[in-house]
Amino acid sequence: MTDLPAVLESRLKMLSDEKCQMIYDAALTIISEMGMTVPHAEAREILVKGAGATVEGELVKIPREAVDAARATVPSMIPVYDRNGEPAMQLGGYNSFFGTGSDLMSIYDFETRERRLSVLADTARMAHLCDGLPNIDFIMSAAHPHDIDAYASYLECFRAMVSNTTKPMVMTAAGVEDLEVMWKIASAFRGGAEQLREKPYFIQYGEPVSPLQHAPEVLDKLLFCADWGIPLIYSPAPIAGATAPITHAGHIVQAVAESLFGVVIHQLRRPGSPLLTGMGPVKLDMNTVQALYNSAEYYTTYLGITEMAKWMDIPNWGYAGTSDSQCVDANAGIDITELTLLSMQAGSNLNHDIGYLDFGLSGAGELVVLTDEVISMNRRALEGIEVSEETLALDTIAAVGQGGDFLGQKHTKRHVRKLQWRPTILNRSTQKNWEADGAPDATEKAHRKLVDIMTNHKPEPLSAEMKQTVDGLVDAYVAAGE
Repeated sequence: MTDLPAVLESRLKMLSDEKCQMIYDAALTIISEMGMTVPHAEAREILVKGAGATVEGELVKIPREAVDAARATVPSMIPVYDRNGEPAMQLGGYNSFFGTGSDLMSIYDFETRERRLSVLADTARMAHLCDGLPNIDFIMSAAHPHDIDAYASYLECFRAMVSNTTKPMVMTAAGVEDLEVMWKIASAFRGGAEQLREKPYFIQYGEPVSPLQHAPEVLDKLLFCADWGIPLIYSPAPIAGATAPITHAGHIVQAVAESLFGVVIHQLRRPGSPLLTGMGPVKLDMNTVQALYNSAEYYTTYLGITEMAKWMDIPNWGYAGTSDSQCVDANAGIDITELTLLSMQAGSNLNHDIGYLDFGLSGAGELVVLTDEVISMNRRALEGIEVSEETLALDTIAAVGQGGDFLGQKHTKRHVRKLQWRPTILNRSTQKNWEADGAPDATEKAHRKLVDIMTNHKPEPLSAEMKQTVDGLVDAYVAAGE
């Protein structure tokens, strides 16, 4: 498991406790007085029996106290394990972990370096790449496979991912049917369903439909995850100015309400089942009608929703390593650095979409490699400052005295390796050495590192027994749908 920096003495804050309480109270007003659409009979029955909800057709209103009760049973820390059952992430508090995103329509081919429609092999390649990057903690599919029938695409991506990395995964699924196959495979890895409950391997992504709706297939997956202890993300993606208010506070309050509505159903089904809240704080650019991933307003709202998760003491779903640029350039470098640093400084827990370009429509492995470097640098920068008799170094300063140097001191030798972070891409070369190396820019160096990992890093393969299990279950599902 990645070593995490010590808790910082202070963090960037957008919201006071008073403002958090106001947003929460407003969210409860939406839930209890305006209500939400629930086209799912079983979920409505759960809400009526367990929460005293009122129902008018498919419109459901939940009492305020039921939301408070559900919040109290959500675990504040979610342990996640890798394919081999080893600890990988502790989601909660101010711990920050990072991974790729899912379902990109296009990708920059790392061999031709040209943009094209994504295929299933891209999911396998991205899993392979991330397996060799030490600061990428989890993976998503990264590609929508245009060469696979839609009904089979999620499970085929699952197979490609488990075959090319041991790291934990965040999964999307068409419905409860393919989600159940993923669960069966993960249960086989652990030796049983209850063992998987104790050591979760993958996390399921779920999203309500803004504004104020919860689709039946999403609720099917929510209930399945609650039943079997699969950690569930329940994070809306309301677009400010389109499917949510344009103001920061209005945008956040709608998202909090939509997420908490799902939390109530989830916790009534099985109290204590693991869940992450969150929000896709997308902003609609009124000049271009483009939904922005990277804008000052996005960052502000993102910090706000992250602080709300901390205030509610619920692990959160976040973002990092994205750019609205169409290529891996200086624009992309600024975007990935800004968002990733803000996520770490805010203590956002499970941060995805690394490698996204072009408003989430395309991706590039080089951007994933660059973001891995950014995470590494900022994990070091945010370690905090140790103040002790050893680090104050008064004895060493006295020994050197006036006009001396510290190069030969034992104190320097004891600490130099720990205290000097070494980049793999960012430039530390002299002009002469840089030119002798072919004068590469950061994108070229990231590409070189990508190629080196794909050529020389060998992910741990599935055992023959596990491969047979994966292939048998996936092939059976695919054949049934043909």
